[in-house]
Amino acid sequence: MDLSIIIVNFRTYDLTKQTIISVLDTVKNIEYEILVVDNDSADGSLEKLIQDFKNESLVKFIKNNHNDGFAVANNLAFKEAKGEYTLLLNSDVIVNDRTINESLDYIKGNKNIGILGCKVVLPDGTLDKACRRSFPTFKVSFYRMSGLSKLFPNSKRFNQYNLSYLDENGVYPVDCVVGAFMLIDSEVMRKCNGLDESYFMYGEDIDLCYKVKELGYEVYYFGKYDIIHYKGASGKNKRLLYEFYKSMEIFYNKHYKKEDSFVINIITYVSIWGLYYVKLLFLNIKNLFT
Repeated sequence: MDLSIIIVNFRTYDLTKQTIISVLDTVKNIEYEILVVDNDSADGSLEKLIQDFKNESLVKFIKNNHNDGFAVANNLAFKEAKGEYTLLLNSDVIVNDRTINESLDYIKGNKNIGILGCKVVLPDGTLDKACRRSFPTFKVSFYRMSGLSKLFPNSKRFNQYNLSYLDENGVYPVDCVVGAFMLIDSEVMRKCNGLDESYFMYGEDIDLCYKVKELGYEVYYFGKYDIIHYKGASGKNKRLLYEFYKSMEIFYNKHYKKEDSFVINIITYVSIWGLYYVKLLFLNIKNLFT
């Protein structure tokens, strides 16, 4: 089989259905499967999706009785995947015409590429800046958090994180692409032992790119074709806010802590959790008025 497409559903019935339909409508002339993992939604969305696609042999459903996170759910499906390549696809995207076919053709034609990501646009037509990034080293993160990246958006030095000085429609190697659309050689995925399950949500995509590059493969941004991303559709709450900043700490501890000095370690932890508490305060204030 050419391709296994993995989609994780968590209480996003309408969007998940839309994502599946966009795949079925746009993928042509390849042998593929769609594996939909329900992360214990308990809202009836799984049952409705099964009913909607009961006559579609390409779509298979996997029920997870516990919500142990995005990485766990993807790994669960990957164990059953039969494709030579695997596409991790968010449940809140619309796949545009030829995007999957052209992306698959490109990665097949370049065996040095371990992971490929496409251009990701938001519903308003603007670029989702997370779709091509550099790894969040201390220097790269400092430029971003200090505001220098916004002040000098076309600077190669100051805007390494979001790479806004590069052509968003281009094709080139990057450090990492976003998990909303992540096409990976299945054999490379196995060498990485799948996604790191210590990440509940967020960060597992950057971590996988890091591991792939450690193995000697390249990560590529393929900006010729795109998807539309309805970002944050699984909800924004205190738990997810915590997991977002926790993922930063996990990644830093795993890849940079030993290399950086004690002082940089302290600055990093203070920055991560300082930002978390500021965001939490604003979230609590917002909740008071909604």
